[in-house]
Amino acid sequence: MYARVGDRLVISSDPARSALIIGVPHQDGSPPYIVKWLADGHIAMVSPSAFARVIPAEPPGQPGGSRQAENQDRPASSSAT
Repeated sequence: MYARVGDRLVISSDPARSALIIGVPHQDGSPPYIVKWLADGHIAMVSPSAFARVIPAEPPGQPGGSRQAENQDRPASSSAT
């Protein structure tokens, strides 16, 4: 299992037991991870079991990611009066 900051950690496929990964102490992305549990905001260091999975964060520019690319195709409004 490997992760990056911004990925999500879900335990036993239970959305109520999901966390945002806010720290990855090892450069190779291996556990343990520092997470912020979404249910209560508790911060903890976690070594996930085989029943956990990492959901990668969407990179900017991908569907659901940054909306900046969508706005580049729109004509700029004139601010001169």
